[in-house]
Amino acid sequence: MKKLIKILVIVAAVLAVGYFVLKSWTKSHSPEDVAEITDGELNIKVEYCQPALKGRVIFGELVPFDRVWRTGANEATIISFSEDVKIAGEDLAAGEYSLWTIPREGDWSIIFNSQTGQWGTSYDEETDVLRVDVPAVQTEESTELLKISLVDVDSAGISMNLKWDKTLVHVPIN
Repeated sequence: MKKLIKILVIVAAVLAVGYFVLKSWTKSHSPEDVAEITDGELNIKVEYCQPALKGRVIFGELVPFDRVWRTGANEATIISFSEDVKIAGEDLAAGEYSLWTIPREGDWSIIFNSQTGQWGTSYDEETDVLRVDVPAVQTEESTELLKISLVDVDSAGISMNLKWDKTLVHVPIN
């Protein structure tokens, strides 16, 4: 019995070390970043990992069009709101959500999902809370690392900007 317990403890220790090594290794290639903004009582925070361009064709190839994408790398991207908001005119309750997107050439679907804490390949459409479509525009300048930013646009509210490669998506938040 003691031998079995020792074996189980060793296996658990090896698995734990392996998990943390894998997590550190993936984060070194796609670093963690945070976008945060406070406007009055509203606080919005986005936690994500930044994949790199590395000379690849991103949208339409690495990230296929018309398919759900984790909107980052590694774990699912997490966005939290301290108050109820409107996303592109649609109501979203205060809380924490995973952020997913469906890239397309002309516009993107932005998805807020109630499931959080999962790896970025574990998506369940049944737990979607809100989907909105917003335009995607092409830029002259290329962005190497995925960048999510939150910008105060005065009376228009806040814009969550998703920028990677030569694609820029503005998501209006009021």
